[in-house]
Amino acid sequence: MNITARTSSNGVTERDFTVGDIPGVLWSPAATSGRLPLILMGHGGGTHKKAPAMTGRAGLLLAAGFAVAVIDAPGHGDRPRTAYDEEEIAVMQRAMATGEPVGPIVERYNGHLAKQAVPEWQATLDALRELPEIGSDGPVGYYGINMGTAIGVPLTAIEPRITAAVFGQFWPGTLVEAARRITVPIEFALQWDDEHIPREAGLALFDAFGSTEKTLHANAGRHKELPRFEADSAVRFFTRHFSKAMTPA
Repeated sequence: MNITARTSSNGVTERDFTVGDIPGVLWSPAATSGRLPLILMGHGGGTHKKAPAMTGRAGLLLAAGFAVAVIDAPGHGDRPRTAYDEEEIAVMQRAMATGEPVGPIVERYNGHLAKQAVPEWQATLDALRELPEIGSDGPVGYYGINMGTAIGVPLTAIEPRITAAVFGQFWPGTLVEAARRITVPIEFALQWDDEHIPREAGLALFDAFGSTEKTLHANAGRHKELPRFEADSAVRFFTRHFSKAMTPA
């Protein structure tokens, strides 16, 4: 891990880093002792590691005593787009402009990104756990909605160090097999009136998870109307499962 920038303000330390050519950011409470539980966060499609949704959710988690890491997904943030990225994005934008279903396009493209992003997340986790405040044996959670779910489900399915996860708002087609292999506690959010993801599709993905402890949060509203209080719920979920390892914030 190469730390490229470090700042501290308002009780939070922010470290920009790279692992190989993967850019990321790690936020942690500036004043802490002992080991910190780590939450890996996946950002949504078309955004980046420091998008407002990421910084907002990170702030809630930091206040509860977690460290939070985000990396830019392939073709996002500080990472260049390939010709394939540009082609898929153009197809997606045309479908949205004409009112055609975008699900098959998003599933295909996000599945392509996940094949690269999953091993990148594993390499990043290896590097993060070498930091003294994280350590090699502390708890790790994953939190990602939309594209964050498309990447996070296959990651959690093969990564035994992730022991709790929050997902939501994605189609089941490319994720069902991986979801069946996940047995850790999960929380899953969907929008009941989602204009892109039919509620039956969201319910099918939730049903596929092999976890014996899983909670469904279904909220009224369209795709981009996920209530902000779901982020507060995610913090409570992680705190509940990692409370024995928590360092007072």
